[in-house]
Amino acid sequence: MKKPTIHQKEVVASSRLFAIEAVDLEFSNGEKRQYERLVRRGQGAVLIVPMLDNDTLLLIREYAVGTENYELGFPKGKVEAGEDVLAAANREIMEEVGYESANLTIMKELSLAPGYMGHITTIVLAQDLTAHRVPGDEPEELDVIEWKLDDIDQLIMHDDFCEGRSVAALLYTKLFLK
Repeated sequence: MKKPTIHQKEVVASSRLFAIEAVDLEFSNGEKRQYERLVRRGQGAVLIVPMLDNDTLLLIREYAVGTENYELGFPKGKVEAGEDVLAAANREIMEEVGYESANLTIMKELSLAPGYMGHITTIVLAQDLTAHRVPGDEPEELDVIEWKLDDIDQLIMHDDFCEGRSVAALLYTKLFLK
C-alpha cells in the first residue's frame, strides 16, 4: 500500500515529557485528514524480563501515577542518549531489581498505540544474573517479587498485573524459552 503524503506537521502542545503534533495527511484516494500524535522523543524504552534461574521470573511492584495504583510488572525505563539498548536494560535491572545480566537477548520491539503514538519499547530477556545493585531514580524502594514460570496463568489473572507491555513480554518469554 502507498503511504499517505504528509503535507505539514506542527507541534500544537508540549510538556516536559510529551509533544503533541498535528499531521496533515493526504491518502492515495485523495482523502485529506488531520491526525494528532504523541511525538517520539529520546531513544525509546526497554522492558526487561529478568530470569533469576530457569524457572523464576523477577517482577517489581511500583506506583503508577497513570492508574493511581501500585502495579506488578517487569522492570522498565528509558534508553538514555548515547546508550545502547542492552546497556540500558542491564542498567535498569541493576537499579530496579539489584541484579546484572551476563546474557541479554532482544526478543521484540513493541509499539504501544501506533495510531497516535510513536513510542517504541524493546523487550529484553535477561539471564545469568548476578547480584549487583546500583542507585536509580525511583522515589521509593521497589518490591522485587519472584514468580515461578509454572504459575504464569495465575500471574496473567493477577489483579495488579495489567500493563500491556508486561503481559506481552510474558508471552514472548514463554515462546522464546520453548
